[in-house]
Amino acid sequence: MIIATTEGLDINSFFRLESLSLKEVYGTISTFSPILALVLGITIGVLVIVWLEREISAGIQQRIGPEHASPLGILQALADGTKLLFKESLIPPRGNTRLFSIGPSIAVISILLSYSVIPFSYHLVLADLNIGIFLWIAVSSIAPIGLLMSGYGSNNKYSFLGGLRAAAQSISYEIPLTLCVLSISLLSNSSSTVDIVGAQSKYGFWGWNLWRQPIGFLVFLISSLAECERLPFDLPEAEEELIVGYQTEYSGIRFGLFYVASYLNLLVSALFVTVLYLGGWNLSIPYIFVPELFEINTADEIFGMTIGIFITLAKTYLFLFIPITTRWTLPRLRMDQLLNLGWKFLLPISLGNLLLTTSSQLLSL
Repeated sequence: MIIATTEGLDINSFFRLESLSLKEVYGTISTFSPILALVLGITIGVLVIVWLEREISAGIQQRIGPEHASPLGILQALADGTKLLFKESLIPPRGNTRLFSIGPSIAVISILLSYSVIPFSYHLVLADLNIGIFLWIAVSSIAPIGLLMSGYGSNNKYSFLGGLRAAAQSISYEIPLTLCVLSISLLSNSSSTVDIVGAQSKYGFWGWNLWRQPIGFLVFLISSLAECERLPFDLPEAEEELIVGYQTEYSGIRFGLFYVASYLNLLVSALFVTVLYLGGWNLSIPYIFVPELFEINTADEIFGMTIGIFITLAKTYLFLFIPITTRWTLPRLRMDQLLNLGWKFLLPISLGNLLLTTSSQLLSL
């Protein structure tokens, strides 16, 4: 009897250990699967942006765009990225190796963290925080530090000047952008990105913050273009003046990281414009759910989530036409013009917009 009891205890303990291990595996999968899905979606999104920019640029310049790598050149960006991976990555002999190597990683990681607070649809956000939009501003302000480290570590005067320009430009335009975000937070009575989208959905199409904050939208648009270093604000890497600025000494995968970081920043800016000003995942036009077509109980939620993702991405890529077309439309600003625009024009306007928003909220109480 003692042997049988011992064997029974061993069997029970084995099943307990097995159930515990299965729970741990399930917990690990449930933790990392959303992160992996987000990274995969971001990668596809960046490839789509590169393809869109090449096609739109070719149309503006009346030439044929990429067409050899797959139909319509869809895989051309993937082919270019694969080629960069196999390029030799050189390090300047007299540069600071640590700063030179860490700089690109800091730029990419700080931008990737911004995606964690973006709601792609209802209940589809990696981290729904009460300070979501300010977390984005905080982590995005780290990227210029990486660019400055890259310019200093390259031991090249053009690279260092590019890093200094990037830091000065980011500081100049981050303050107006923050004031515009603060105005949106006051209107929505929340700093959560999910709550901001929910506040816009109460009044349909005319409840978008685009109509309630037109001045803030214009300031946010200009500031986000400057933060992304897009033309006419690409002074940190002006080819005619600084070769390619802080990227001058980079090659191979490190150069590819800077290339990816610029498009990641462009995509995250367009997504935040959609979330803050264009109603997020809300179409604002009545559409019909048909859950009875599905055999599962959560069909309504899954269908609504899928529609929300499609609406968010459609608004985002439609907005991306603005920065892509301005690249071939507006001339590059001088450094003094760029700083004057940020400090003497956008900063007072964004501050006045914040005061008007605060006054209207106090009067409505």
